Amino acid sequence: MRAAVRLWARRAAAAALALLTGCSGGDRPSGDTAPPVSRAQLAVSPGDGAQGVGVDGTVRVTVAQGRLLSVRLTDDRGTPVPGTLTADATGWTPDGRLATATAYTLDATAEDAAGLRAVQHAAFATAVPAHTFVAFYTPEDGSTVGVGMPVSLRFSRPIENRAAVEAGIAVSSDPPLEIAGHWFGDQRLDFRPRSYWPAGTKVTLALRLKDVEAAPGHLGTQTKDVHFTVGRAQIATVDLDRHTMTVRQDNRLLRTLDISGGSPEHSTYLGVMVVSERFEVTRMNSQTVGLGDEYDIKDVPHALRLTASGTFLHGNYWTDRAVFGAANTSHGCIGLPDTQGGGAGTPAGWLYQHTLVGDVVEVRGSHGDRVAPDNGLNGWNLPWSQWTVGRTAAVH
Repeated sequence: MRAAVRLWARRAAAAALALLTGCSGGDRPSGDTAPPVSRAQLAVSPGDGAQGVGVDGTVRVTVAQGRLLSVRLTDDRGTPVPGTLTADATGWTPDGRLATATAYTLDATAEDAAGLRAVQHAAFATAVPAHTFVAFYTPEDGSTVGVGMPVSLRFSRPIENRAAVEAGIAVSSDPPLEIAGHWFGDQRLDFRPRSYWPAGTKVTLALRLKDVEAAPGHLGTQTKDVHFTVGRAQIATVDLDRHTMTVRQDNRLLRTLDISGGSPEHSTYLGVMVVSERFEVTRMNSQTVGLGDEYDIKDVPHALRLTASGTFLHGNYWTDRAVFGAANTSHGCIGLPDTQGGGAGTPAGWLYQHTLVGDVVEVRGSHGDRVAPDNGLNGWNLPWSQWTVGRTAAVH
């Protein structure tokens, strides 16, 4: 009997202990109070989750009954956006425009007079612009070019705010050279140094046109670096009166070739011209240059473009060989002896193999008009004093 009583007593004590333990993590005693809350009232605009946010003047952080301790705004790459606090530390705004079509994260911290802190978080995305523009550039990234190659940009729409666009473009070189930009109309901007690039120069085009406003409501989209190298210094000199072309590379004479230039009725342009394109075979049709039905040659070999209007250095297999070196008979192009299909061992084939885009062809003669500087990549026909008139896009 006593053993049974003792067993019952032990079980009762264990149950009481379990009940006491189970209650130890329960409700607070009625005398406890809630933790203090900061009186600082943070407001963030735009709100969390906002889409299509404007890039100008739409982001701001304010606090009432307190002061801001920190505001951090970052883009989707984690890059911080600089901003400025008001003098009384109750407001913050970004220092400049945000980028379009970009996700941002904002975190703000404030404190009240008692030192109690409040925080606010917002994630939002800026609007995609309805109208954009791009710059099409030459030469290509990674290319090796001749010493006459300019950096040429053609824009997809007319540029009204030239200063803003120029500020988003930089051209630099190694070794450093004075380089200046020149506008041809409102959709083309070319850059070149005072004289031909030295052989071996490395050139960088830096485009920082994203969100640059070229015209009201038309924003750029490009952030890109383009690198190219200037190869050996090759200059070909065409003498239309002597019907010859001399080719020099790094001041060394490589070869003298017989040529045939434009006839008196269709004289070849004079001046400095730069090879802008190379074609092993191309079609030449007189209708494309305003000469009616005078010719249509479907397989012109070894063609080197010199002007946008249609002047080429090219192989010629259809004219009597006796013409080359003796007479100018073409419709304005400069022809060299070649075979149909293009022979590697012909004068035209040799020149083609030795020519880079950007190589210089200087044409001299007693008859003919000087080529316009915007007809192809031929800005070298403008003296430096004219090239730099009104410039705001000079770099070094």
